[in-house]
Amino acid sequence: MNNNVPLIHSRNFRVRHYECDAFGHLNNANYVRYMQETAFDASAAAGFDQAKYDQLGHHWLIRETDIEYLEPVSYGDNVKVKTWVMDFHRVRSRRAYEFFRNGSSEKVAKGITDWVYLETGTGKPATIPGELIDAFFPNGTPEKIPPRVKFAEPINPPAGKFETQLQVTWNDLDPVQHVNNAVYLNYIEECGMQVLAYHGWPVTRMLNEKFAIFIRRHQIQYRLPAMLDDILVITTWVSNVRRSTATRHYVIQRKSDGQHIATVNSHAVWINLETRKLIRIPSKFLADFSSNIV
Repeated sequence: MNNNVPLIHSRNFRVRHYECDAFGHLNNANYVRYMQETAFDASAAAGFDQAKYDQLGHHWLIRETDIEYLEPVSYGDNVKVKTWVMDFHRVRSRRAYEFFRNGSSEKVAKGITDWVYLETGTGKPATIPGELIDAFFPNGTPEKIPPRVKFAEPINPPAGKFETQLQVTWNDLDPVQHVNNAVYLNYIEECGMQVLAYHGWPVTRMLNEKFAIFIRRHQIQYRLPAMLDDILVITTWVSNVRRSTATRHYVIQRKSDGQHIATVNSHAVWINLETRKLIRIPSKFLADFSSNIV
């Protein structure tokens, strides 16, 4: 029997009204904010708070996020987020998360973040010290570790790819002067609304026809930080269209130098708003988006 279990930490959140979207559900980006906050608390509980990392001259930076939304969460719900470290490699570490609502044992979301350990002065990856590993695995590292899955690079875009631009504002930044990880989901949400309208399907039209597109999974890879006043170009297109599902890809680049900032794969489902069940993607919808689909 393997008793080398990791240190598990939980934190509770009450969903605020301003955290919800127009459907009354917790906005997708706020799940990622909950994950970040719970991870910071978990690290502090293990003896590595921000002051400790400042003393060590190192910090963590997220390279990838993978989150699945299993059931919607609404205003006033109490959400428990449970987290633990899955593994340590030389300079990287994965952390897992599970979301539960109102004391239920049924998960409403789950996620993984892949972090890299950096030297603060140089920004270069650094070897994770043994004392830190021991803090999160007090009984030793696990004998079996779930395999790492390589981030799925999107298929090349079609001729009808859609592009939009935005400028990074002060409100987008975190305390290290980078665009916060969760903000990228706000960026692609806005881009998604624009591409829908461009192809003749604004949300108002979908609501009139009693259906909506909900995100079931986001896979995000952060390649370079975006900074204040950067103008970002977001390119988007669709692949993997099935009966009721499809994947929309987003590539975010900095306009000034063309640097690749982030990639997001959003896996979506089409839902009937009256029955809350999956529906076949309307043929007229697919026809209108044909140029944007691989």
